[in-house]
Amino acid sequence: MPTPVTKSKPLPSATAPSRHVYDVIILGSQLGGALAAALLAKRGYSVLLVEHDGTGPGYEHDGFVLPYAPFIAPALKTMPAVEEAFTELGLTTMLQRNQQAHTPELQLVMPRHRVDLHADKARRRAELVREFGPEGERIQADLAATAMQHEPSDAFFKEQPPLPPDGLFEGWNLKKRVGQHPGLQTEPRLAGEDEPSKLLRGLLPFVNHLDQPTSPLARTRPLSQALQTPWRYPGGRDGLRKLLFERLTELGGDLLSPENTDTYVVEELHFEGGRFAAVKLLRSDTLYRASCLVSATDAGALRRLMTDRKKHRGLSEQLDLSTLKSFLFTVNWVLPEAVLPRGLGELLLADTQDPELGPLLLQQHPARTTEGKDDASLRVLCAGGFVPASVRDLGEPYLQTLAMRIDAHLDALMPFAKSKRLLRSAPYLDAGAVRGSRLMPHPHYVFDSEAVLGVTGLKQQTPTKNVLLAGREVLPGLGLEGEFLAGARATRLVQEMLKKKAVLKR
Repeated sequence: MPTPVTKSKPLPSATAPSRHVYDVIILGSQLGGALAAALLAKRGYSVLLVEHDGTGPGYEHDGFVLPYAPFIAPALKTMPAVEEAFTELGLTTMLQRNQQAHTPELQLVMPRHRVDLHADKARRRAELVREFGPEGERIQADLAATAMQHEPSDAFFKEQPPLPPDGLFEGWNLKKRVGQHPGLQTEPRLAGEDEPSKLLRGLLPFVNHLDQPTSPLARTRPLSQALQTPWRYPGGRDGLRKLLFERLTELGGDLLSPENTDTYVVEELHFEGGRFAAVKLLRSDTLYRASCLVSATDAGALRRLMTDRKKHRGLSEQLDLSTLKSFLFTVNWVLPEAVLPRGLGELLLADTQDPELGPLLLQQHPARTTEGKDDASLRVLCAGGFVPASVRDLGEPYLQTLAMRIDAHLDALMPFAKSKRLLRSAPYLDAGAVRGSRLMPHPHYVFDSEAVLGVTGLKQQTPTKNVLLAGREVLPGLGLEGEFLAGARATRLVQEMLKKKAVLKR
């Protein structure tokens, strides 16, 4: 059974911050921005974070709070530069305490096989040999090696390289550093054409934000981190975000989010000359001013807030380099725990043999009511597969068809459970009053720009000198780690821009 979710304290209630001028405004709810906001507040800067596109702790449907998507949280030790940032914030122990292992760590379901990949190597080896005979020994060796493949590139990222580089000097400096770390070009070990190896490679889309990663680093590092410790964090991505939000407010930063105000959506950005000046919120006449803006929302969302793009053509053209190609489409089932098949994994990767859906990732969660209570007798099964972004234009009937196709795969995994389910819900169809951009918890992008090391997207520094990017489109090939690295680097860039002496807070 899953470990009970540790309930975090509620965020403070407020209608609007008392101050209207800040050192920096963070726009958007992505994790890079949340980390940057907390770090800057820790270092003595006045910070306002406006969530704008925040999803909150899930969406409500028929009395339950349901997840937007399955989510894997690698251990901090697999992301050393991120670990340093969390240590500075005093959050490392709390993060490690709250992370939970799945039972088994990962389950693979194929047309003719089911394999439980336990953390214990002896049990894992026995399982693979039982299913695949002598070939299981090789698969076990490849899997064990893959789970360690992030380590040769750890030292490179711990140096906090300028990714993506801005200008000739940074590009030259980065090239020199890359030459000192041959581990960045290591090809994925998990290259076999056997069923489990191909399915395990199908986990990669769930742990990065590139449409078709081709570089060794983008195909190896995120997958290696996830396979070493495919843990869950209570509340998933939103739980991590809330952890950082709470630290931000403890450090004196201001937060506008759907949990503490109804005015957290930005209506437009204000510029003075060629520089960012302020944000204006919906249903508010107040302008919140700052010396710089860090955007942690998607490029398309930021672009829509620029009322005069001709005046800021450089920024607009930079944002245009990103194109959404696909997103994670999810279906939730709420079921009594008693009807789940014996041995059903808490984290399961299934080969659907559906060329459009591809692999399906399924994660079990405790059922939570809208009153905030966990019901130990119920489980939420959250299953997602990637679909082309173009399906949004095909209308609700087609999206219903997609949901029914996922239903069919869940029905095959759990015979006789469908008739006992209490609720079937798809966020894209059933999350009421939630704007469309928030229904893409895990998008994939392509970029009309050079990808350094095959992992970069949009440059963090923009032609509007006091506007920085810290969203998932900066380092899409590094997945969750890339989001946090973008936030950490944005913090350093803000400090360089403001040239203000940092005063560390406890």
